[in-house]
Amino acid sequence: MPTAYLVAKWRRGIDIRRFGSGNVGMSNVVASGSRWTSLIVFIFDFLKGAAPVYFAGGHGIHLPLYQQIIVGMAAICGHNWTIFLRFSGGRGVLTTLGVLFVLVPWLALAALAFNCIFLPPRQFALGTFIALIIIPVLSWFASSLFRIEQSVSLAIGLGAIGLLLFFRRLTAPQTEFSSTVPAGELLLNRLLFDRDIKDRKKWLNRAPPELISKKGQD
Repeated sequence: MPTAYLVAKWRRGIDIRRFGSGNVGMSNVVASGSRWTSLIVFIFDFLKGAAPVYFAGGHGIHLPLYQQIIVGMAAICGHNWTIFLRFSGGRGVLTTLGVLFVLVPWLALAALAFNCIFLPPRQFALGTFIALIIIPVLSWFASSLFRIEQSVSLAIGLGAIGLLLFFRRLTAPQTEFSSTVPAGELLLNRLLFDRDIKDRKKWLNRAPPELISKKGQD
């Protein structure tokens, strides 16, 4: 269920994919002016990942760890490529966070705290990129610190989850900015900053062409 899309439709009557970053997620709901209703998106998107893995593990049908990871990846894929929006969904950050909080709660908290460092400079996407690289490494080499069992299997699974999110960033829909930057720079911007251009303000102030034309005529 594309929560961010539904909330934006209900709250502002807009297709959130055509505004701001174009992302069907909480950050774009906040950028569109629906700060309080973004809490609904946070809760639902987090539970998309947490609930299936929770019931797949020790609190439900007791699947082995690798199958719990597969369940989590399926939940992330369902969010990122939702069938309700013709396979054009969000980036899966909150859903991934839900998966991590069930699989590795202490490591997930550490990653979230690390990402908070990037909030003041408004580089949360970059922080997420770095965290997704560090998390599998820590799950392997610092398993005792974070109370992790089956560290090798978990590290491989968490690495696969990270690759899933990187792939989603790189394959985001084309925008009016996509053709204005070289291909290499475009891919780097998407991978590190989850946008097509370096100018964050210009990226977040996107609007449909017909709306821009209408404002110009007015």
